[in-house]
Amino acid sequence: MSAKLDVMGESALQFFGKMSASISHEINNVLAIINENAGLLEDVTLMEERGVPLDPEKLKRISRKVLKQVKRANGIIQNMNRFAHSVDETVKLVDIADTLEFIIILSSRLCDMKRVSFTIDSCSHRIEITTNSFLLQNIIWLCLDYIMNLAKSGDTVPISVEDHDSDVLIRFSGISGLDGMSTCDFPAERETRLLEALNGKLQIDNGAREIVLCLKY
Repeated sequence: MSAKLDVMGESALQFFGKMSASISHEINNVLAIINENAGLLEDVTLMEERGVPLDPEKLKRISRKVLKQVKRANGIIQNMNRFAHSVDETVKLVDIADTLEFIIILSSRLCDMKRVSFTIDSCSHRIEITTNSFLLQNIIWLCLDYIMNLAKSGDTVPISVEDHDSDVLIRFSGISGLDGMSTCDFPAERETRLLEALNGKLQIDNGAREIVLCLKY
């Protein structure tokens, strides 16, 4: 196997592992809340057996909490399923804004831990390109991860999508910490290999505090 494939393979495995671990943590949190409410139901049952009247409102509250967590779990599983199937096709038509939104949702727990959020500016029209969906998700995540390590706690980083000539531009703006860097260690080798595979490039503007991911149509 070539060095290029080694680097890309390692990056892909790290990305898949990072997202899978985050998803499993979210599922465990849901199960913990459901288990807690199951314990409350058991307490109510024991109290009723001892002659304490059932409180219908309390039962309703517990039921609503459980149903809320079941709905949350369904959403997590759907995202996990979509993520797993993103490797099914080597190349396909991809909606850029939809992919951005998906990766932000997928990494929401990691963003919350860093206390950094991302917003996607609305685009006047749908922008799609034919590319490798999984590799695109990977490079977007690496951009988010790099930005989160630069940003201040509580920052919100806007992301915009635009087309320019034969390029699609994904612009990450207002990145605090980027303007104070005299040199940039991003993209590193793994990002460079992914960009080569995607026929893309990264433009770093320290003064403007922005990173632009450029992809060819």
